[in-house]
Amino acid sequence: MLFNSAVFIFLFLPIVLCLYYIFPSKYRNLLIFIASLIFYSWGEKELVLIMIASSVTDFFAGIIIEQGKKKTGLVMSLIVNLGLLTIFKYLDFIIGNINYIFSLFSLDEFSIEKQGIILPIGISFYTFQTMSYTIDVYFGKVKATRNFINFGAYVTMFPQLIAGPIVRYIDIHKQLEFRNHSIELFSEGAERFIIGLSKKMIFANSFGYVADSIFVYSPDLISTPVAWIGILAYSLQIYFDFSAYSDMAIGIGKMFGFKIPENFNYPYISKSIKEFWRRWHISLSTWFRDYLYIPLGGNRISPKRTYLNLLIVFFITGLWHGSSWNFIFWGLFHGLFLALERLGFDKILQKIWIPIQHIYTLFIVLVGWVFFRAETLEYGLHYVMSMFGMNSSKLKYDVFLNSEIVMTFILGIILSTPIFIKTKSFIIENRYNSFFNLVYYLLIFFLLFISIGLIAANSYNPFIYFRF
Repeated sequence: MLFNSAVFIFLFLPIVLCLYYIFPSKYRNLLIFIASLIFYSWGEKELVLIMIASSVTDFFAGIIIEQGKKKTGLVMSLIVNLGLLTIFKYLDFIIGNINYIFSLFSLDEFSIEKQGIILPIGISFYTFQTMSYTIDVYFGKVKATRNFINFGAYVTMFPQLIAGPIVRYIDIHKQLEFRNHSIELFSEGAERFIIGLSKKMIFANSFGYVADSIFVYSPDLISTPVAWIGILAYSLQIYFDFSAYSDMAIGIGKMFGFKIPENFNYPYISKSIKEFWRRWHISLSTWFRDYLYIPLGGNRISPKRTYLNLLIVFFITGLWHGSSWNFIFWGLFHGLFLALERLGFDKILQKIWIPIQHIYTLFIVLVGWVFFRAETLEYGLHYVMSMFGMNSSKLKYDVFLNSEIVMTFILGIILSTPIFIKTKSFIIENRYNSFFNLVYYLLIFFLLFISIGLIAANSYNPFIYFRF
């Protein structure tokens, strides 16, 4: 079920919200658990059993750890969760690479048939959530819960189930026991949901149309201007698409009394790749920092080992996003520049004119997105060549642009900066001025009206991160 679908907005969400506020407090987590299973099963059907298996495993693993069998419980959690990820996300990728090695040595008779396993939506998100729980119990950061309903509600919570943010149990366990509800919090949540919905329907889908229209061509047929338009469109698409989902998740969470952590902080205004990863997909980058980078030794050891740790983390970051070499290349590409910045380039950057710092960061990020968007590593490499004029294509850029798209680009670039939030802060500071309030809420209702119209006109527009 999609957040930006009529079924969700006009049927599922209103019904669940009504039942939630009718039910006594002690049954509300049970309602969230059941509603979340229905939400996930709507499109995934029997694949919901994988999520339930992960939840049950980690629930009992936490109890086993707290009973003193710490290693047994932790290993049990890691084997099941990483095993599920390997089977459902990486098995065919592994088989494909084994077959490629066999072909190099003319051993095609030993080739293994790919299994064609369906990837469960959101598996990377909910397995990371449950693993963070058992790891935190192992290190004594949080006590193991004996209430499976509460734990099940935490793992399956439909607002952020499919594409994050990755919420850690340690950050939300108190809210599972008790949370505040108010009209103000509910209205803030509804407002945040509408903003996220409009980012998806008005901007992300528009940029996606341009990007898809360009990336469908062979890179050899793409001229330099068209190549840059394509990757700029995709860069804005993925930001507005993913941050829209996070906004909607945070907004729905507030409607139910939950405070879900922020996942984006205007990443395209960053002045370094290090800063970019503090602003982009915050829940994932902090997860890898706390559960992989620091346990590997972080930066507390020799410089060489620190750089190796960075590359390991970003190798896995790329692999987490998808089972193909272009994702791995994208991860290592970012890891390389993070290592260079730690090596001393960051000190050089800080002495440079600030606009140049922004240009450097955006240049690296845009080139990196090529490999994230490309279907294969080869396609990505050839596309980058097109960006730098290494072909003679004369494909006209005006085929992909019109006045409406140009205006959307301008608005998208402006809104990817903090200008909107600063404008909203100004309005809040002048909240007793009825004119500002009227204008702001008329804008919110206008965005909702436009978004609903676009939902009616578009039958299918999934979020990019659903496939991770």
